[in-house]
Amino acid sequence: MKNYQVMLTKSYVVTVEAQNATRARYCAEFYTGDISDISIDEDKKQHGFKIKEIECVVNDGFEAKEIIDD
Repeated sequence: MKNYQVMLTKSYVVTVEAQNATRARYCAEFYTGDISDISIDEDKKQHGFKIKEIECVVNDGFEAKEIIDD
């Protein structure tokens, strides 16, 4: 079988409980990674937020190229 390197783009809808929209946006951008909540309890307490749900809504591959082994 051949090997391929696939370039992906992903978008998420993140539901965050926070003090305000600015804080929710900041926490969603900073504390999410690869469909998981990477925040720790200390982060949640310090910034007053809780990520309740992360839903992948777009997952499209846009390029695939064969990798040639030398």
